Amino acid sequence: METRSKDGTWPSKQPRAVSSTSKEDENFQGQPGICGLTNLGNTCFMNSALQCLSNVPQLTEYFLKNRYLEELNFCNPLGMKGEIAEAYADLVKQAWSGHHRSIVPNVFKTKVGHFASQFLGYQQHDSQELLSFLLDGLHEDLNRVKKKEYVELCDAAGRPDHEVAQEAWQNHKRRNDSVIVDTFHGLFKSTLVCPDCGNVSVTFDPFCYLSVPLPVSHKRVMEVFFVSMDPRRKPEQHRLVVPKKGKISDLCVALAKHTGVSPERMMVADVFSHRFYKIYQLEESLSSILDRDDIFIYEVSGRSSISENTREDVVLPIYLRERTPARDYNNSYYGLMLFGHPLLVSVPRDRLSWDALYHILLYRLSRYVTRPSSDDEDDGDEKDMEGKNSIPKPGNMAGGSSHNPGPEQAGPSSGVAGGSRAPVNNSPGPSHWPQRARRKHLFTLQTVNSNGTSDRSNFNEDTHAQPYIAIDWEPEMKKRYYDEVEAEGYVKHDCVGYVLKKAPVRLQECIELFTTVETLEKENPWYCPSCKQHQLATKKLDLWTLPETLIIHLKRFSYTKFSREKLDTLVEFPIRDLDFSEFVIKPQNESAPELYKYDLIAVSNHYGGLRDGHYTTFACNKDSGQWHYFDDSSVSPVSENQIESKAAYVLFYQRQDVARRLQSKPQPGSSDPPAPPTCESLPKSESMDVN
Repeated sequence: METRSKDGTWPSKQPRAVSSTSKEDENFQGQPGICGLTNLGNTCFMNSALQCLSNVPQLTEYFLKNRYLEELNFCNPLGMKGEIAEAYADLVKQAWSGHHRSIVPNVFKTKVGHFASQFLGYQQHDSQELLSFLLDGLHEDLNRVKKKEYVELCDAAGRPDHEVAQEAWQNHKRRNDSVIVDTFHGLFKSTLVCPDCGNVSVTFDPFCYLSVPLPVSHKRVMEVFFVSMDPRRKPEQHRLVVPKKGKISDLCVALAKHTGVSPERMMVADVFSHRFYKIYQLEESLSSILDRDDIFIYEVSGRSSISENTREDVVLPIYLRERTPARDYNNSYYGLMLFGHPLLVSVPRDRLSWDALYHILLYRLSRYVTRPSSDDEDDGDEKDMEGKNSIPKPGNMAGGSSHNPGPEQAGPSSGVAGGSRAPVNNSPGPSHWPQRARRKHLFTLQTVNSNGTSDRSNFNEDTHAQPYIAIDWEPEMKKRYYDEVEAEGYVKHDCVGYVLKKAPVRLQECIELFTTVETLEKENPWYCPSCKQHQLATKKLDLWTLPETLIIHLKRFSYTKFSREKLDTLVEFPIRDLDFSEFVIKPQNESAPELYKYDLIAVSNHYGGLRDGHYTTFACNKDSGQWHYFDDSSVSPVSENQIESKAAYVLFYQRQDVARRLQSKPQPGSSDPPAPPTCESLPKSESMDVN
């Protein structure tokens, strides 16, 4: 959204959109750096990354004092001809001038889209991805190495670590030397071990930020509804804890502990829009079930099967349908509408007749379907006397016309009518079942397809199709004998009331996980120079040297072959004195402990989920030491106890020796600093609006 200025002009029509401000800001004087960035349309990710980077003291001083002008590299083929550096410098100078409440980063956004097409337009993006691009772009635009020489990477080959590390850093600096390298680059030690020959490969690689994983629980909480064979019992809602990589059988075992029903007597189905979207086999993976799916687990007889030919009982999927007159001129056309919850009913093979099935289903529905009295039946017989000779065969709709009952509605593929769930070939098919009794029934039965939207008169044509049965109700009969309120009723098991709290994790745990030995995946093998073939080697990363400003990216977004999720685990991170001495393996200088201790200076937050969300920033002003909350164009002061939240995504830490060095330098205007802006209320970090 764009707001028209008071003089009638539009900000985007100004010749320099990045510097366009209203007349109210012309005489404004505030704290340098306390300046918002206008959201141009889903650009909160960019604003958050820029505010974090803008509050890195030594980098901002570098641009404010114009030292970048001497180091602009216009001929670097890997750079952006200095344009990204110049656009960022303009932005920093305006934000730290103290003359603006907020600025419009239009020119910078255009430059980014020009050099990185993935950021073109106004789609939502990741603040860490933009930060990675921006750091790389600034580095190449400000690289002091004008002509990069070829450098051959060398393996340790048994040499001491300090010698190999020094060589690797020197080689890196021969090609990469900029303020970004000085400020953000550190050194990894990477150790690969071949599982076959035991060959060990040690290399030292530079890094710009740490992407640390979050400890992931191997358990998963799933909510299901249990439908008992006892018609008097309402469906029960259960909350079950199962293995994340488990199978459908694990879900049944977990439910058996609550119900006492054997897992062998359970069938699991995904119900969607009054029909079976899928009926699962026991060996299928739980990862195919999403949290939003409505999962029903039905109790069946121990002799039942939907696929085995040797079982004594067969399981029939049952749908409920209501016949509704169509809106045509002669009312000769009837529509059918699914309603209620479908059932899986065990039927003995020797009772596969329409009449027996009618009474079995009447019993299963007895909790919410009232049996008619003898007077009702007599009344119904009298009214139906004329048409008793027209009772159709099982292939046709009872009481209906010969017209097509309606076009098939488009429904999801159920995945049920596969050959793995074929009925018994030698069992009496629906076309061979005896005729139904001619006395008045509450409902009629019809064989249908898996969507319940079309009738099938002859199953001999498709012997491998699972027979689905529809219970068809006339509107008057449904209104009279079917209790919808009772049919939709369910009870909650005690386990539903349990609140499973996620325990917070410490940032140090994430770093430990980052340095843990792991085995390479099949998609990313390592070529062993000794074996001369690709191997799934073990890999270990260690921290050798750390930069002045350390960026820690919390990997909250988890992507696997079957699922995608955002981890909302609370990560506890210290504001001050984050000690890395236990993680750095390089021999340490005991007389300078501040070389391994860091203080927090900025946090990029992400609120929301995978599909949508909103980015904001907490940052500490380098001049005043006051923390502020940056939400696009809005800026307000906050206290330190509000910074830690489940939304923390990218953390910026500054080494303590660098902070002391910068504080010892006289700050311009420090004798009479302008008062920071005030606000009426401080934001709650857990209640931010989602963009």
